[in-house]
Amino acid sequence: MRFPAPTWLLDLAGAWIFYSVLPGLPWPAPRFKRIARFAPWIGLVIGSIQSVVWIMFDMLGWPLVALAGLVVAMGLWLTGGLHWDGLMDTADGLAAGQERCLAAMDDSRVGAAGVQVLVVVILVQLACLIKLAWWAPLALAISAFWGRCAPLWAINHFPYLRSSNGTASFHCNYCKGLWDAVPALIIVLSACAVVVLSPLNASVQLRILMAIWSGLIPAFVMPHWLGQRLGGHTGDSYGASLVLTETFTLMILALVL
Repeated sequence: MRFPAPTWLLDLAGAWIFYSVLPGLPWPAPRFKRIARFAPWIGLVIGSIQSVVWIMFDMLGWPLVALAGLVVAMGLWLTGGLHWDGLMDTADGLAAGQERCLAAMDDSRVGAAGVQVLVVVILVQLACLIKLAWWAPLALAISAFWGRCAPLWAINHFPYLRSSNGTASFHCNYCKGLWDAVPALIIVLSACAVVVLSPLNASVQLRILMAIWSGLIPAFVMPHWLGQRLGGHTGDSYGASLVLTETFTLMILALVL
């Protein structure tokens, strides 16, 4: 006999399925309502898997270029390309202009702007990971976490541009404002506490603490900039906010670390 699960656990199970291609949890049954609040947790899992893959293949002697390509591809696979598709559609929408923006984002065909942005973002991520070298495993987890914090700002501060029954409209329908940020805040504060209480010297602790908070500004700036340009957000621009936040966080980490 299985006990009834609390609603937050149902949403966590829903987030696990929605944001990744990982096998579904055996219990409880997923609920797709306030799942966005647990997206940073799923991001941390995805980033940690990428980190483990990096470390394993690094031990096998793979060069940095190969490792960077492998973990970027791993990230694409683990998410089913969901957010990258949103990035390309958003780029096409912005390139089409205000009047044709939503129509261009709806078009299943990928335009020149979408392809160019995809290539640029992948190349920037590869360059940052190569520059980070042995710091890359930490950076992967941090950037994946903050990338999935970005849509929370978009959901709570901008109107949804599609109809009320759009594919991503449930995010706005069930958002609870600042309360949705509590799960992410728990992770950040817990990580900071672990670093402060660790036996590492003060200089290393400071660098890691800076790294942990490195994605805070991109997680606000990217969704805010897109929201201003589009006049609101769609499911595609949520994904674009995520990928751009990941990328800029990697760039900051490549400088900080």
